[in-house]
Amino acid sequence: MGPGNRPLDVDWLEDFIALAESGNFSRAAQARHIAQPAFSRHIKSLEEWVGVDLFDRTTHPVALTAAGKRLLPDVEEALQRLETARSHARAAHEQASVSLQFAATHALSLTFFPTWLSKVEARLPVGRKMGPIQMVSDSFAACEDLMLQKRAQFLLCHGHRDVASRLDPVQFEYVIVGADRLIPVSAADKDGSALHTLLAADDAASRSRVKSRAALPVLTYGAASGLGQIMQAVMGHVFGERGTLATHTVFTAHHAVLLKTMALEGRGVAWLPHSLISAELAAGALVRSGEDEWTVPIEVRLVRPRSALSEAAEALWSVVQEGA
Repeated sequence: MGPGNRPLDVDWLEDFIALAESGNFSRAAQARHIAQPAFSRHIKSLEEWVGVDLFDRTTHPVALTAAGKRLLPDVEEALQRLETARSHARAAHEQASVSLQFAATHALSLTFFPTWLSKVEARLPVGRKMGPIQMVSDSFAACEDLMLQKRAQFLLCHGHRDVASRLDPVQFEYVIVGADRLIPVSAADKDGSALHTLLAADDAASRSRVKSRAALPVLTYGAASGLGQIMQAVMGHVFGERGTLATHTVFTAHHAVLLKTMALEGRGVAWLPHSLISAELAAGALVRSGEDEWTVPIEVRLVRPRSALSEAAEALWSVVQEGA
């Protein structure tokens, strides 16, 4: 390794400035709190790194050479920028230590999260405030990716005991923070009844009627949707040609909000979270398409990695566990 390729020590730069200011090796070494022989070696190492002499040692006091004079302002600027960068990095670390990073599925970020967060804040110890919050709202699959990539501390999602997750329980844990249910709904006809209806699944006469009528138009969730995975696991056996319910998928989307919009337009039956459609049910804009047997109970879960989180995140988890 040649002199110009050897590693540069920041101490050499600070020693260079000290000698340029004092013009005396002894005083500069004393100001830098190091022995003069070590100080002199630092200056020599810097000159070898640059490739030219930076000081004229024949003068008294020691004077900068033309190269030294050209280098001095650049070194001062570089050290200042390094100090600024260090301050910014520390500030970012301090900010991250008090920030909370959430990933949440679209429906929950709109309907559940704001109210739930207010309740959690109300249970915080006196004098403790929740730090800045960063929220990413996306499909369940995308939120799982954020957790696996350690880009979020918490995941707020729907869950069901019969549906597995990519988040290995050895590495992740969760608490149930709420309950919801997927209700089959349809737009109302002119009489206020469901435009598209489900028949009793356990009734023989109903099964006969299912075979004789046109396939039911259904609005379904995409594969990246957590609610879609729940529906497939829990209700998948009743759909399709070999199932007990003849259906025709007319629209597919990851987002429950979009399925709700299509249901309001009368496009078909959608299984939607009650928390998302309570206002529409009360107003009669959406009506139930079937009895309670078609309703799917689901959980609202807060998921976290089992590894240690920041102090702010651990404090939040403690409050959530107590509330759960």
